[in-house]
Amino acid sequence: MKVIETALEGVVILEPELHRDARGYFFESFSRRAFDEAVRPVRFVQDNESKSSYGVLRGLHFQKPPHVQSKLVRVISGTVLDVAVDIRRGSPTFGCHVAVELSGENHRQLFIPRGFAHGFAVLSEEALFQYKCDNYYAPQSEGAVAWNDPQIGIDWRLDPANVILSEKDSRHPRLDEAPELFDYDTDYYAR
Repeated sequence: MKVIETALEGVVILEPELHRDARGYFFESFSRRAFDEAVRPVRFVQDNESKSSYGVLRGLHFQKPPHVQSKLVRVISGTVLDVAVDIRRGSPTFGCHVAVELSGENHRQLFIPRGFAHGFAVLSEEALFQYKCDNYYAPQSEGAVAWNDPQIGIDWRLDPANVILSEKDSRHPRLDEAPELFDYDTDYYAR
């Protein structure tokens, strides 16, 4: 597994080692030992999957304390633009984002640590998206910021008129209006 650092500390791209032959390919999509050694020790407790069509945008989501989450995300089929946004007040990269194309072809994964918002936009006709979380989903702890916040300035590679949002995702606050974010000096990695 190759680990590629991004402009946001802790957010990393993972590229698996593919073994190809005439039958197709094989790769290890997750090894706790390898992940702990290469990235950081994380105990994932929940796997999720979504299927979405072209233009669907999900995000920018996070879970507030005490149910904060790290995520390890990947695409099984199709292509998405996956985005992580630093929402830790006081961080030198507060409000900055990283956008990575994940696809069933490139097999890349993105690790989004606690303290970051996450979202993705489907760029292919359809996409099957999977992610691991290190904390259980808690609806009372849902948080989000607007996908089109000009302060964050994400180029989703979609015409905004064609973006398909849930009702909930269409009314999130901008980053500077969000009531509950994270503090950079707080250790959200501790369990």
